[in-house]
Amino acid sequence: MQTTIRIARPDDFTAWLPLWQGYQAFYKTAIPPSVTELTWARFHQPGEPMHCAVADADGGLVGLVHYIAHRSCWTAGDYWYLQDLFVLPALRGTGVGRALIQHVYASALAQGASRVWWLTHESNTDAMHLYDKVADKSGFVQYRKLLPQA
Repeated sequence: MQTTIRIARPDDFTAWLPLWQGYQAFYKTAIPPSVTELTWARFHQPGEPMHCAVADADGGLVGLVHYIAHRSCWTAGDYWYLQDLFVLPALRGTGVGRALIQHVYASALAQGASRVWWLTHESNTDAMHLYDKVADKSGFVQYRKLLPQA
């Protein structure tokens, strides 16, 4: 199987959507269709800091990575937040996830970013085996407050 990592194209939506839904199912959440459609549109708007790359294997999508550039008060270069990473379960451990992360690293470096960072749930031990090989744990604990939406 030949896998290529590339930027998602607008016509990839119907192939990307099952991956996005698989990611949500893994984390036992359901994002409203209107937010999914807005997110997809943002990926394709010039100047938008949100990006999507996909793993294309023999003409079918088998993985995705979403990442967002944002400023930092600590460095001149932006940080890149790797928000979502998903590979079809049958292909985990084959290097697809690593290739998607490497794509984000290369894109961030090309744009002068100073850091790529991400979060994962403490129960996601399979993914952490990969993450421990490609990045360093920061030691920080996340706190959050969900705000009411208008």
